[in-house]
Amino acid sequence: MTASTTSGDGGNVDEAAQRPAPADGSAAGRPRARPYGSSAARAEEPSIRALVEQATRSSIASLQARYLKDDPAAVAKIARLRRGAGKRAHEVQDLWGIDALDNLAELMEEQAGSPRQRDAEKAEEAVFLASTLWALHQQSRREDKMHADGRHLGGAVRALIQRSATPSADEEGSPLRTRLVRVGTAGSLDSVAVRLREIVLLLRTASEPLDYARLAGQLYRWQNRRDRPGVQREWGREFHLAAVPPAKRRKAVDSGTGAGDAIDRTLSADEEGTYGGYAAGE
Repeated sequence: MTASTTSGDGGNVDEAAQRPAPADGSAAGRPRARPYGSSAARAEEPSIRALVEQATRSSIASLQARYLKDDPAAVAKIARLRRGAGKRAHEVQDLWGIDALDNLAELMEEQAGSPRQRDAEKAEEAVFLASTLWALHQQSRREDKMHADGRHLGGAVRALIQRSATPSADEEGSPLRTRLVRVGTAGSLDSVAVRLREIVLLLRTASEPLDYARLAGQLYRWQNRRDRPGVQREWGREFHLAAVPPAKRRKAVDSGTGAGDAIDRTLSADEEGTYGGYAAGE
């Protein structure tokens, strides 16, 4: 019930009508819209990283299932996708409107409101790169799923090292580990794309799967300068935890101990003169 007061002539006056209109022009008593990016909005909306991972996982899982059934349309789509491996989103006109980017656009429209342009572009780059790398990985693999949830980048590289090394080999000095380190020390998304492509080709040869949804989420965060060190640490922990016996791995993750970084800070700076895109010590 709306409260009212009695006016001087005995009539009732609605108190809501007496309230001054809000400065932003919204109707009195109506909740104000929360702009995307505000702390309140972020608390209610799914993170863009989550949407990136969801779009990547759903599109790859669907296409992968059809490809393994030898669906001609899926075979043709993967052939197109792999031509974009290592390139930027929208750079290859033939790949405009791929399923993964369409899924991302729909999810962001429905669940994230209107994200900032630069955030939307970073999300598109991450989804596109992960999807095209998966297509390259899946090429000619008609019996094996090259996208597998839970198979992290560092762990996949570690597994590849263990499969190719002799029992007495030094895993820490492996050229494959060096390739992972080079991904971590890349200073631009173009460099990350090229170096990931090299690793994916090796994983394909060994039929070693990778979680491309998780990779897409990491690639989105990597493009944000403040989040980049955290992504580098994730890759390092993935590599080291892959050497931990399964019974001890959960404890190491929960306690935050038992794994260091694979990123060696004694390495020379990359072509941009920085370590992983930020100056040492920042």
